Amino acid sequence: MTETLFIRLGSKAQDTIHWLILGGASGDEAEVIGSGELKGAEELSELTSKAQQRQVRVLVPGCDVLLKSLNVPAKSSRAIRLAAPYMLEDSLAEEVEQLFFAYAEFSKDIQENNCFTAIVAHKQMKQWLTWLAEADIETPMMLPDVLAMPLMEHGWSAISVGDADQEQIIVRQHHWQGFTLDVDVWKVQWQAFQNDINNSELEQEDCPHKSVHIEAYSNLTHSEQLNITQMPEELPLALMAKNYGKNLNNFNLLQGQYKIKESRSQAGQQWLWVAGVAVFALLLSLGSKTAQLWQLQAEQESVKQDIITNYKKAFPKTKRVRVSTIKSQLNRELALLGGVSDRQGFLAMLAKVQPAFAKVSALKPESLKFDGKRQELRIQAKANDYQAFEQFSQALAASSLTVKQGSQSNQGEQVTGSFSISNKGSSNTSTKKKSAAKKRSSKNNKETS
Repeated sequence: MTETLFIRLGSKAQDTIHWLILGGASGDEAEVIGSGELKGAEELSELTSKAQQRQVRVLVPGCDVLLKSLNVPAKSSRAIRLAAPYMLEDSLAEEVEQLFFAYAEFSKDIQENNCFTAIVAHKQMKQWLTWLAEADIETPMMLPDVLAMPLMEHGWSAISVGDADQEQIIVRQHHWQGFTLDVDVWKVQWQAFQNDINNSELEQEDCPHKSVHIEAYSNLTHSEQLNITQMPEELPLALMAKNYGKNLNNFNLLQGQYKIKESRSQAGQQWLWVAGVAVFALLLSLGSKTAQLWQLQAEQESVKQDIITNYKKAFPKTKRVRVSTIKSQLNRELALLGGVSDRQGFLAMLAKVQPAFAKVSALKPESLKFDGKRQELRIQAKANDYQAFEQFSQALAASSLTVKQGSQSNQGEQVTGSFSISNKGSSNTSTKKKSAAKKRSSKNNKETS
């Protein structure tokens, strides 16, 4: 069930504020759920909880809003609204710059007027909105109370609101005409109406108020000349709530610079919050991934530099090294040393010799040469004594290698010598291959002869 909170503000902070909650169907079938009064604007916060989860509609005193209709010689709405304030300037009590003009969209009235404006002081508008903001009450709609009174086809509608100290009379005359007066001023105005009637009767002239019919929804000071009909009494705010916005083409004082942006629903706000958290998490994840990517790129660049540096150390004659082609360059260089794919090549031989060097640390190699045809590794080394050479030969033999020691000589305190190292059986295999080759050659020669 849709419920609406109606609030009628006062002109000043100490004026009584009336409120009412209407629920159920719209129009005359709506039901009053609750109503009350506040002593002033400082108590508006008491309505904050009631405003939550309800529509809020605000009424303001018609005595603070001047309703004017006029005929502006212009065609476009923009031109009409620009010209209207200065056409009314002489009839206004304040400077145009100090006033706010709200406009309604109506077709021309019986006087052929094409501009309908409600005029309020900027100071008053800001004061009303400040009271609501301080109470954390939001509303998209604000109307003068006279425009929420029933619109009579022939005649006026009227009601009194407030207690004896702050009683006011609200009167709606036409679709864009009405007034709100303090009860004392109403008595003076009523006397003026009566004097107009009496004078017109003496002068036998038409009186503008003689035929006026007023339907009053509360007890009013009246005379028979004013032709007041007493209607069933109603709560003033209930009567205005049931007629709020009728026949006004969605007119709203909150327009232009005072237009309130519609707040999102609570569910929408929750989804927006969830979406915000998701976006934040996504940005955080992207930031983390970006940082990791930068770190990996830096590490990759460091590895590339290490590869280039080590390659140049191994092959100092190389002038230009490209990481993208370093594998092929390395294979080419290794091929010159005996082939990469040969199981008994240079690298395989080094792998078998390495344990012997590790075992006999006193012996240091000075040069290495590999004979790819004979699959033989030749080492020129030096040590402190002859015993290191013997130990090295024994370590090589333990690795299933054939060792031939060359000559050894003293050079000062050092002993130098050489080794020829090959795999066991490699020489026999080579000899067999040569013998087979000779036999094939001899056989071919015989067949030719």
